[in-house]
Amino acid sequence: MIRVSELKLPIDGSQKALEKKLAKALRVPMEEIEGYRIFKRSLDARKKDNIHYVYVVDVEVKNEKKLLEKNREKNISKTPDLAYHMLKGERMPEKRPVVVGFGPAGMFAGLLLAEMGLRPIILERGGDVDSRREAVECFWNTGKLDTENNVQFGEGGAGTFSDGKLTTRIKDPRCRKVLEEMVDAGAPEEILYDAKPHIGTDLLRSVVKQIREKIISLGGEVRFFAKVTGFEWDGNQIKGVLLKDGERIETEDVVLALGHSARDTFELLYTEKFALEQKPFAMGVRIEHPQKMIDTAQYGEAAYKLPAADYRLTYTTSKDRGVYTFCMCPGGYVVAAASEEGRLAVNGMSEHARDGKNANSALLVQVFPEDFGSDHPLAGMYFQRELEEKAFQAGGGDYTAPVQRVGSFLKRETVSAVEVEATYRPSVKESDMDEIFPSFMTEALREALPAMGRKLKGFDRADALLTAVESRSSSPIRILRDETAMSMNKTGVYPAGEGAGYAGGIVSAAVDGIYVAEKIAEKYGWQK
Repeated sequence: MIRVSELKLPIDGSQKALEKKLAKALRVPMEEIEGYRIFKRSLDARKKDNIHYVYVVDVEVKNEKKLLEKNREKNISKTPDLAYHMLKGERMPEKRPVVVGFGPAGMFAGLLLAEMGLRPIILERGGDVDSRREAVECFWNTGKLDTENNVQFGEGGAGTFSDGKLTTRIKDPRCRKVLEEMVDAGAPEEILYDAKPHIGTDLLRSVVKQIREKIISLGGEVRFFAKVTGFEWDGNQIKGVLLKDGERIETEDVVLALGHSARDTFELLYTEKFALEQKPFAMGVRIEHPQKMIDTAQYGEAAYKLPAADYRLTYTTSKDRGVYTFCMCPGGYVVAAASEEGRLAVNGMSEHARDGKNANSALLVQVFPEDFGSDHPLAGMYFQRELEEKAFQAGGGDYTAPVQRVGSFLKRETVSAVEVEATYRPSVKESDMDEIFPSFMTEALREALPAMGRKLKGFDRADALLTAVESRSSSPIRILRDETAMSMNKTGVYPAGEGAGYAGGIVSAAVDGIYVAEKIAEKYGWQK
């Protein structure tokens, strides 16, 4: 196939128009094009009077070799091989590998191990996606929290109740494998080529179920409400995992795909003397605006023709502390994301249609190990807990979220004209963010908001709503591993994904899960 880049089309351009552009770029008649597929589509909105799509397309043509020789333009080349090539081997481990956690990292580690015939046993502390959805809806409606089956724990991990964003900055060929598996499991085909792909929480729930069924069909096993509470060792070699119900599973290969909120398991790892280190992360608030405002600010008069707009803003304060938006959810909702009693955390979520009235995004401040006040490996986790406890108390102690208008936060003035209504459930309470956050965070937010308002008109509008506390943007620790992807000091244990400190988002966590599964196979002599 031949790859053609930089094909520009109006936002209302048709399939026929794209085909004509292809033929013109290749300088061939239409009948010589035997087929094509879109590899990438991105929206260029830098100039509001000339918003257009930019395509990269792979084309099947007659006389491909001759055509490539004739066309020397930079935007025409041979399509690279994007197929994922599975490791191959015959030696199998004596005992089945165990995967702890069924978020993106654990799911894709388990899938690859199953595809290679290693028959993994996957242990997830939370429930399957259907029981999990019931527990989450109950929490959002009543404030009754299930500490084992919630937004953080259960099938699909924290990403199941999110926007289902699949953007990533990593340039790993395994990314394509992740997206193709999701499409095979029922995700929209456009995630393969959209520059900013997303699934939406409503569709993602079905996708994770289908991946689970595929793992099982390949000989894997997926257990829910199966919390790991201990390990068995022969020296530093793993020999088994212990479950909450007293069961012992013998194994010599364990993937630790814990997620960023498995705090009791982090404490277990510390007790078991795993090599851990502090890592920087970010915390802050969710900020809500009218989605129509964001659309107009980004697209101008073309907004009504385009999908809900997103944004990404960054700012460095006068004290060299970064403030940035993260996990922006167009047409979405701010959701209760707590996993521990007496601690309040929030996140963002969108459905596939992104048709909610509000836009929301995390607005985060960088937090460094020197801010933790301790050199304890889990000090960052304790710092997160401290702010979540303050947010819980500020809301009244029943998972009511503390909120504050931007105008009130910046100028300490009452905001009378209000368009933005809170989407958080079960309820919200007007509060003072200075009572929740340390001064270095509120100072950074007060400096960043007006600056961001100059980049995106209306971002710092007075009635924009801040909801606290967004505390789970990434893991507060890193479980150290070596070049074999194995724990630095625990043989046979493979830390993976976001909770282990090696990923940030659905795709990168899934890619890391695949990488770790490959390393397990390599241990038994498997090769590409």
